[in-house]
Amino acid sequence: MPSIRDVASRAQVAVSTASAALNGTRPVAAATRQRVRQAAEELGYRPNLLARGLQSKRTRILALLFPAPHSGFGLTEMRFATAAAEAASELGYHLLLSPETGDPIEELRHLTGLGLVDGVLLMEVSLDDERVEFLLEAGVPFSMIGRTREPGPIDHADIDFAATARDAVAHLAGLGHRKLAFFNLSPGTYAAQYGPAIRAGEEFAAAARAAGLAYVDDFRPGSAEEGGQAFERLIEAHPDVTALAVMDDHAAVGVIAAVARRGWRIPRDLTLMLVLSSARVAEMFHPRLTTMEPPSAELGRLGARMLIDRLRGDTPPQGRLVPCRLVPGDSSGPPREGPSRASTARKATRGMGS
Repeated sequence: MPSIRDVASRAQVAVSTASAALNGTRPVAAATRQRVRQAAEELGYRPNLLARGLQSKRTRILALLFPAPHSGFGLTEMRFATAAAEAASELGYHLLLSPETGDPIEELRHLTGLGLVDGVLLMEVSLDDERVEFLLEAGVPFSMIGRTREPGPIDHADIDFAATARDAVAHLAGLGHRKLAFFNLSPGTYAAQYGPAIRAGEEFAAAARAAGLAYVDDFRPGSAEEGGQAFERLIEAHPDVTALAVMDDHAAVGVIAAVARRGWRIPRDLTLMLVLSSARVAEMFHPRLTTMEPPSAELGRLGARMLIDRLRGDTPPQGRLVPCRLVPGDSSGPPREGPSRASTARKATRGMGS
């Protein structure tokens, strides 16, 4: 591997000048700085971050901390992480992905105690998140993708759930639907006071009331099987529901299967919408589902930049809310007119038994 001495020799400057030109530790003439950077590029020189950290007390490494999802790190979650990593890189930092698999406080204490990270970026934030209390008490710089119940002066970038719910309900009401059901995340996630689950549930209920829609939201399926079962219970108790918004992608798979078993079709007999799923995920369904796509990349970049601003002391605490984007798919349509869905289901049942 080429060293800083190799770079200095190629650029015909002193080692201290080459180091300053690359690290910004003191002013260097523009022409000299350009010559040093060109030499570093030609040689393929990569700075030793840990060695630099010993001198500046900064490693320029950030940790992105997130609870490891039971279903794995999917496409939607990856967009948060990759965007945060890109934003950090643009500003001269590296991002370390650190999944939490055990006690989050012990893992956080170990990670920050090593002295290898300058700051922490939190994901999957709960309303009363113990990680936040630990970081505040430890004096570790951090920002959040998400937010606690009352984030106050803590840097955070999160989804604007109120605007997202209004846009989703307006889309469904505009198609003529008068009764909406909402499937939230699993009971465990909800009980843990996971911010998106709580806020989405509250804001969808408020938006439905404001739009004059009848509303059902006491279902929390966390798997394909549970999604199908929840849908059957929903239709038995509320046969006049014509639109359904689902938070869990796996639950949506079960809903689609249950709709087919009844002899129904989407969107003829039911409009189905995903909430907080990327358009790429929605495209994997048949039919292609309408989704409220989260601003994953924007939030990831905002969270990383806020943390770096905090490390630099450049700005006062920041808080940004960004709404999801409605991406219409093939699963949106007006409520069915004419023969009832019940008669369609009866015909399908007789056909299967003949």
